[in-house]
Amino acid sequence: MSELTLSKALGSGLRRALADDDRVVLMGEDIGTLGGVFRVTDGLQAEFGTDRVMDMPLAESGIIGMAVGLAFRGFRPVVEIQFDGFIYPGFDQIVAQVAKLHARTGGKVRMPLTIRVPYGGGIGAVEHHSESPEAYFAHTAGLRVVTCATPQDAHTMIRQAIACDDPVLFFEPKRRYWTKGEVDEGYDFPLGKARVAREGTDVTLLTYGPLVPTALDAAVAASDEGISIEVVDLRSLSPVDYETVEASVRKTGRVVITHEAAEFGGMGAELAAAITDRCFFHLEAAPERVAGFDIPYPPARLEEHFLPDLDRMLDAVDRVLGRTNSLTGWTA
Repeated sequence: MSELTLSKALGSGLRRALADDDRVVLMGEDIGTLGGVFRVTDGLQAEFGTDRVMDMPLAESGIIGMAVGLAFRGFRPVVEIQFDGFIYPGFDQIVAQVAKLHARTGGKVRMPLTIRVPYGGGIGAVEHHSESPEAYFAHTAGLRVVTCATPQDAHTMIRQAIACDDPVLFFEPKRRYWTKGEVDEGYDFPLGKARVAREGTDVTLLTYGPLVPTALDAAVAASDEGISIEVVDLRSLSPVDYETVEASVRKTGRVVITHEAAEFGGMGAELAAAITDRCFFHLEAAPERVAGFDIPYPPARLEEHFLPDLDRMLDAVDRVLGRTNSLTGWTA
């Protein structure tokens, strides 16, 4: 057991994967000599060599295309996309090739390819460096989409993703890279299993990735008013662990869903629809969403107004509880 930042926990998981399986190779822009923009891969090239940890040109489509070829040849490539907004040049490769190859070959070809994507805002970055594109890929059949929120999950889930025979989009909440926590290398759980981060009885607060700590803060603040919030960290966006989600919503009867990405067509919309279908007779109020606004990601000086925060989450909790809130001003 050791205390690591989330970024160091990812690096530790990658190191373990490289040591355990010589078919694992890392590929990306500046991941070798520099150790990556966020230093997640720091020291790995020196330890495992340039044939295992490869610096690549600034060409995401080419990097992913090369990884597909390596996967065909039996390797387990791990690709780093330097920032979320840089994934779009590789979008065609991911949705038209990577996601389809297992089905296209009648099950004869597997794609054990992991694509690491630092995502989300909160770091004061410029355009194309703070986006949340997860819904594009969760919508695409044939891809697994996961995201971690703690150092422990980062270490465990990156190893699980690399060991998985399916292509995995691994979204890393970049503003949480410096969060510290205990990491047990022997700890394990099924890839795709949601986590109840805090038990509660009145409202389910459903979230993932960068907003899990914010949701936990909201639960603590609500408890001062006698409101018990259950925080569920999805971990997996495709597939969704609906068994855990349904159990929580049936217990509380109310649900608030929150994510950084724009509200329209986001994960929150799909989750709200699925929960309504599956838990309709247990719901005491319509599901509420708290998300980023339906605009391009704003300049750094405005991002604190764009990102869902504790106050916006608690206002949605008030709405599902029928308490006075910013939209209606109505009291039950």
